[in-house]
Amino acid sequence: MRILVVEDQDSIRRMIEALVQARGYEVTAVSSGAKALDVILTAPHDLVLLDLMLPGQYDGFEVCRRLRADPSTRAIPVFIISAMDDPESRRKATEAGANAFYTKPFSPIALLKEIERLTTGKG
Repeated sequence: MRILVVEDQDSIRRMIEALVQARGYEVTAVSSGAKALDVILTAPHDLVLLDLMLPGQYDGFEVCRRLRADPSTRAIPVFIISAMDDPESRRKATEAGANAFYTKPFSPIALLKEIERLTTGKG
């Protein structure tokens, strides 16, 4: 399974990358929404772990909307991992097409369980 991690904070990006790699997943990690869209449109991935507050042209909401708008990426699950834990951010993430929402700091175990549930088709 290929996972794309989109997180602008280096320490968090490296932690998530190490966490999912340790479970045997192939990981690509990028720090901006524009880079995320470039990567996913050129190399298929099975899951996107996406921060909402990203630098540059595309924030996480816009990345999620664009993934949902493109037939080639529409079905890829998108898990939001964000410090933005207000009802408005959650609503916007759901409307953009996010499948799950994890608040920073998040439980690595809960995230891994959700990824494993997704990969095994259970749940």
